[in-house]
Amino acid sequence: MNIGQAAKASGVSAKMIRHYEGVGLFPEAARTEAGYRQYTERDINTLRFIRHSRDLGFPIEQIRELLGLWQDRARPSRQVKALAQAHLAGLDAKLKELQAMKVTLENLVQCCHGDERPDCPIIDTLADGSGSGPAHRHAR
Repeated sequence: MNIGQAAKASGVSAKMIRHYEGVGLFPEAARTEAGYRQYTERDINTLRFIRHSRDLGFPIEQIRELLGLWQDRARPSRQVKALAQAHLAGLDAKLKELQAMKVTLENLVQCCHGDERPDCPIIDTLADGSGSGPAHRHAR
Protein backbone atom coordinates (compact mmCIF):
# COMPACT_ATOMS: atom_id res chain seq x y z
CA MET A 1 0.00 0.00 0.00
CA ASN A 2 1.09 3.58 -0.55
CA ILE A 3 1.78 6.14 2.17
CA GLY A 4 -1.78 7.50 2.17
CA GLN A 5 -3.24 4.04 2.59
CA ALA A 6 -0.66 3.21 5.26
CA ALA A 7 -1.53 6.40 7.11
CA LYS A 8 -5.23 5.55 7.05
CA ALA A 9 -4.68 1.93 8.08
CA SER A 10 -2.28 2.77 10.92
CA GLY A 11 -3.74 6.02 12.22
CA VAL A 12 -0.37 7.73 11.73
CA SER A 13 -0.30 10.71 9.37
CA ALA A 14 1.84 10.55 6.23
CA LYS A 15 3.87 13.45 7.60
CA MET A 16 4.62 11.54 10.81
CA ILE A 17 5.48 8.38 8.87
CA ARG A 18 8.08 10.37 6.94
CA HIS A 19 9.30 11.91 10.21
CA TYR A 20 9.67 8.49 11.85
CA GLU A 21 11.60 7.32 8.81
CA GLY A 22 13.79 10.41 8.96
CA VAL A 23 14.73 9.93 12.62
CA GLY A 24 15.33 6.22 12.10
CA LEU A 25 12.47 5.06 14.30
CA PHE A 26 10.77 3.38 11.38
CA PRO A 27 12.70 1.86 8.46
CA GLU A 28 12.41 3.57 5.12
CA ALA A 29 9.80 1.89 3.00
CA ALA A 30 10.53 -0.02 -0.14
CA ARG A 31 9.90 2.06 -3.23
CA THR A 32 8.33 1.37 -6.57
CA GLU A 33 10.26 2.06 -9.76
CA ALA A 34 8.47 5.41 -9.86
CA GLY A 35 9.77 6.21 -6.36
CA TYR A 36 6.54 5.78 -4.41
CA ARG A 37 6.78 4.33 -0.93
CA GLN A 38 5.23 0.90 -0.46
CA TYR A 39 4.19 -0.48 2.92
CA THR A 40 3.45 -4.03 4.03
CA GLU A 41 1.06 -5.28 6.69
CA ARG A 42 4.09 -5.70 8.98
CA ASP A 43 4.92 -2.02 8.45
CA ILE A 44 1.34 -1.10 9.36
CA ASN A 45 1.58 -3.14 12.58
CA THR A 46 4.84 -1.36 13.45
CA LEU A 47 3.23 2.03 12.80
CA ARG A 48 0.29 1.08 15.04
CA PHE A 49 2.74 0.06 17.76
CA ILE A 50 4.46 3.44 17.45
CA ARG A 51 1.11 5.25 17.50
CA HIS A 52 -0.06 3.41 20.62
CA SER A 53 3.27 4.16 22.30
CA ARG A 54 2.94 7.86 21.42
CA ASP A 55 -0.65 7.84 22.68
CA LEU A 56 0.76 6.79 26.06
CA GLY A 57 3.28 9.61 25.89
CA PHE A 58 6.45 7.58 25.39
CA PRO A 59 9.24 9.68 23.91
CA ILE A 60 10.93 8.63 20.65
CA GLU A 61 14.00 7.11 22.33
CA GLN A 62 11.88 4.95 24.61
CA ILE A 63 9.73 3.90 21.66
CA ARG A 64 12.92 2.87 19.88
CA GLU A 65 13.75 0.64 22.87
CA LEU A 66 10.20 -0.70 23.06
CA LEU A 67 10.26 -1.57 19.36
CA GLY A 68 13.47 -3.50 19.89
CA LEU A 69 11.95 -5.36 22.80
CA TRP A 70 8.73 -6.03 20.86
CA GLN A 71 10.70 -7.50 17.98
CA ASP A 72 12.83 -9.64 20.32
CA ARG A 73 10.60 -12.56 21.21
CA ALA A 74 13.20 -13.79 23.76
CA ARG A 75 13.13 -10.52 25.73
CA PRO A 76 12.57 -10.63 29.46
CA SER A 77 9.39 -8.78 30.34
CA ARG A 78 11.21 -7.05 33.21
CA GLN A 79 12.94 -4.83 30.64
CA VAL A 80 9.59 -3.73 29.23
CA LYS A 81 8.21 -3.19 32.71
CA ALA A 82 11.26 -1.13 33.71
CA LEU A 83 10.77 1.17 30.72
CA ALA A 84 7.09 1.56 31.52
CA GLN A 85 7.81 2.22 35.20
CA ALA A 86 10.37 4.89 34.32
CA HIS A 87 7.86 6.54 32.01
CA LEU A 88 5.17 6.32 34.70
CA ALA A 89 7.47 8.03 37.20
CA GLY A 90 8.07 10.82 34.70
CA LEU A 91 4.33 11.20 34.14
CA ASP A 92 3.76 11.37 37.91
CA ALA A 93 6.34 14.15 38.20
CA LYS A 94 4.74 16.08 35.32
CA LEU A 95 1.31 15.59 36.86
CA LYS A 96 2.47 17.05 40.18
CA GLU A 97 4.01 19.99 38.34
CA LEU A 98 0.80 20.57 36.39
CA GLN A 99 -1.29 20.36 39.58
CA ALA A 100 0.94 22.96 41.26
CA MET A 101 0.67 25.22 38.20
CA LYS A 102 -3.11 24.84 38.26
CA VAL A 103 -3.36 25.79 41.95
CA THR A 104 -1.16 28.84 41.41
CA LEU A 105 -3.12 29.96 38.37
CA GLU A 106 -6.45 29.40 40.12
CA ASN A 107 -5.24 31.60 42.98
CA LEU A 108 -4.06 34.30 40.60
CA VAL A 109 -7.40 34.24 38.78
CA GLN A 110 -9.21 34.64 42.12
CA CYS A 111 -7.00 37.61 43.03
CA CYS A 112 -7.70 39.42 39.76
CA HIS A 113 -10.76 41.68 39.82
CA GLY A 114 -11.32 41.21 36.09
CA ASP A 115 -12.89 44.62 35.77
CA GLU A 116 -12.07 47.89 33.99
CA ARG A 117 -9.10 48.69 36.23
CA PRO A 118 -5.66 48.22 34.66
CA ASP A 119 -4.05 46.63 37.72
CA CYS A 120 -3.87 42.86 37.39
CA PRO A 121 -2.13 40.45 39.76
CA ILE A 122 -1.79 37.92 36.94
CA ILE A 123 0.21 40.35 34.79
CA ASP A 124 2.17 41.54 37.84
CA THR A 125 3.19 37.98 38.71
CA LEU A 126 4.15 37.19 35.11
CA ALA A 127 6.20 40.38 34.89
CA ASP A 128 7.89 39.72 38.23
CA GLY A 129 9.02 36.32 36.98
CA SER A 130 10.17 35.12 40.38
CA GLY A 131 6.86 33.81 41.54
CA SER A 132 7.13 36.12 44.53
CA GLY A 133 5.07 39.04 43.28
CA PRO A 134 2.22 40.46 45.35
CA ALA A 135 -0.41 38.28 43.71
CA HIS A 136 1.69 35.15 44.12
CA ARG A 137 2.35 35.90 47.79
CA HIS A 138 -1.33 36.62 48.23
CA ALA A 139 -2.26 33.42 46.36
CA ARG A 140 -0.26 31.29 48.77
